[in-house]
Amino acid sequence: MPLPHDALVLVADGRKMLLFRNQGDEGQIDLRTEAHDQREDRKDSEIKTDAPGAIHQSAGYGRSTYEEADFHQQEEDRWIKDAADELKDRALRNDFDALAIVAPPKALGVLRKCLHKEVEKRVICTINKEMSGRPVPDIEALLVGETQAELPNV
Repeated sequence: MPLPHDALVLVADGRKMLLFRNQGDEGQIDLRTEAHDQREDRKDSEIKTDAPGAIHQSAGYGRSTYEEADFHQQEEDRWIKDAADELKDRALRNDFDALAIVAPPKALGVLRKCLHKEVEKRVICTINKEMSGRPVPDIEALLVGETQAELPNV
């Protein structure tokens, strides 16, 4: 499906969120930055609150530690959930009618689980690719390629 004029485009990963607005039309995508946000990477010592836990063996001697949570992944997931909340707020204000999402696989999976039904209704395109560090012309080219691939050959 072609990207309509005034469509919102979310480009996100676990550290960066970019929102663009298509100022062009269905034939010529022209993305303009509407919002961007980036979280700082934190060290493990800044995220963790304690050492990993240990459990006592029920038989025999000794202790065994259990696997520590991936705190960086939890931070990235929380970041993606914040992006989903931003989309929900915008959808409930009728800020956009069409939405394209570009995100890497893990982020896209988390985002899909968190999308509000009003946002889901407006999603016209999802692209499973890491593009948050790429320049805008590369994102436009990707969207053109994806939206044209969905058009039937005449």
